[in-house]
Order: sequence, then structure tokens, then C-alpha cells
Amino acid sequence: MTRHDRDESFQPVALLLACALPGLGHAYLGDVKRGVLIFSSIMGLFLGGILIGGIDVVDRTEDKWWFILQAGVGPTAFAANAVHQSVYKLEFRGPRGPIRQSGRPDPADNPNNQPAPAKKSLGRVNEVGSLYTAMAGMLNLIVVIDAAWRHAGVRRRNSDVAPA
Repeated sequence: MTRHDRDESFQPVALLLACALPGLGHAYLGDVKRGVLIFSSIMGLFLGGILIGGIDVVDRTEDKWWFILQAGVGPTAFAANAVHQSVYKLEFRGPRGPIRQSGRPDPADNPNNQPAPAKKSLGRVNEVGSLYTAMAGMLNLIVVIDAAWRHAGVRRRNSDVAPA
């Protein structure tokens, strides 16, 4: 058993930090450059999906299975869902019940002239945006596993490897 075989150990703090923010676990372990690259690529993929499909690609109530994958990004996915649910997906109730989402709205139902609740984007853009955000979550899961089981000691170099 070589020294490198014993150095690999479980890093619980790095695991928790990597779950909280992509790349933070690697930065904690001393690999700051890798942490910054991880953060920028995962968050770029997640925000790119939101820019393509709109904020409604992150929807915990209607797209539960997509959200399970998107939750791999961490608190960012939950924050995007909270913004979507509280700001863009409001249900306005008028004196005669909820505002209709289809057809021609009755002005008596909306006395304060509030905007109608947001609807899903049309065509494939919602699916592409959902796919981008889900891929960001799955990629972060791989990064979390990598941060949790990193070599605690010095990294291997080509000179450390025995010739074949």
C-alpha cells in the first residue's frame, strides 16, 4: 500500500461547501482556480438555461422531475424557484374569483389592472432551458462527489507514477 492510497479520504466540509455553492468545496481544499472554473461553468450553464427558456424553466410545482435534477445546483435553484413562484406565477383573485388565464379577461375580475400570471414559454425553448438547468444540476453532483473524495495530500505527478 503506497502513501497515495492512504491519502484519499472523505472530506465532509468540502462536501457541504460544494453543495452550498458550486466550486466552493474545491476552493476550500486549496484548488481555488479549479473552484472558480467550476463555479463559472455550472452557473453559466444554469443561468444560460434560464436566459433561453425564461424563469419558468425552474418550477417545483409543475415540473417536479426537472426540479429534482435542477436542485443539484444547490440553493440557487431553490432561490430561482422562489422568485418564479412569488413574483411571476401569482394568482390574482378578483371579486368574482380567480382571473381567467385563457380567453378574453373580464375587466371586472381585475379592478387594480394587475398583470395576468405568467405562462410557460412556447415551443422547444422551455424544454431546452429545462435541459440546460438540469444538466447544470447533474454536473454539480459530479463536482460534489469529486470535492468530497479528493486526495488530502500532495497531488500525483508524472514522476510519482511507477513506469509500466
